[in-house]
Amino acid sequence: MAIYLDVIWFLNFSFDLLLLLLTAILLKRKIMKLRIIVGALIGSSIVVLLFTPLAPLAMHPFGKLFVSILMVLSAFGFKRFKFFAQSLFTFYFVTFMVGGGMMGAHYFIQTEIGFADGILMTNSGGFGDPVSWLFVLVGFPAAWMFSRKRLDDLEMKKIQYDQIVSVFIKVGDSTIPLKGFIDSGNQLYDPISKSPVMIADAGKLRGFLPDALLNIALQEDVMTALSSSEESHPLENRVRIIPFRVVGKTNQFLIGLKPDEVMITTQDETILVPKAIIGLNRTSLSPEGEYDCIVHPKMLQSGAVQDVS
Repeated sequence: MAIYLDVIWFLNFSFDLLLLLLTAILLKRKIMKLRIIVGALIGSSIVVLLFTPLAPLAMHPFGKLFVSILMVLSAFGFKRFKFFAQSLFTFYFVTFMVGGGMMGAHYFIQTEIGFADGILMTNSGGFGDPVSWLFVLVGFPAAWMFSRKRLDDLEMKKIQYDQIVSVFIKVGDSTIPLKGFIDSGNQLYDPISKSPVMIADAGKLRGFLPDALLNIALQEDVMTALSSSEESHPLENRVRIIPFRVVGKTNQFLIGLKPDEVMITTQDETILVPKAIIGLNRTSLSPEGEYDCIVHPKMLQSGAVQDVS
């Protein structure tokens, strides 16, 4: 029976890599590609150890636990014990979730069944049946994507939509402080970059953004104002046109601005948003002045939690 060790190793390396990536996404940790790859290499090394005198140690539960600890330390580091424990338990949760989904699907469609001495067994040998390998190669990414989508949906439901947050928008040398309102009704995206759009009261941004830009944003027909404006400003290359719909009106457009950075501070955490567009609204969003912008819920979901310790 021929065993293709290189293929088995590469398959396990790919699985470990995807599991560590899903762990990082779930915890909103900064993805450091080299560290993730090193962690996957450590995890896949257990395949090689199975063909050495260290095989009993590698197969022992404590040996597997030791390898997984090294994987998590290599991928995410150690800042404090709580940080490490959260990473380790989340990694196991992701592993059981994805692996359990694959096992359930396998046993549901499995047809390669045989009996040996009255014991129910599956037939495999050497490199493996091509159909089985195809199932693994297709099933694992499918289970990974399904698990990530379900986790995203659960996180969206967890967000408190009536929460007021502090928003800090960095544009060039200016940092604009605003009060934001998390609204599930804001589902506006930039049609080109697919970045979520935060709607801000343009009047609150005077003194931070060029008057030439704000004067266009405050016009009812921004497309006409933009095409007829002869004033230039240093943020022209950041301007985006965002189409949106309002009840009773069609062909509405909003002036959008791509910032350098958006930071959102909630009661529990500070989140750095990697991709965002600031939509400049010409009317006041809150007559009582309770908030200055409407935060897209996707920003809290896709952002990276900052360690403030």
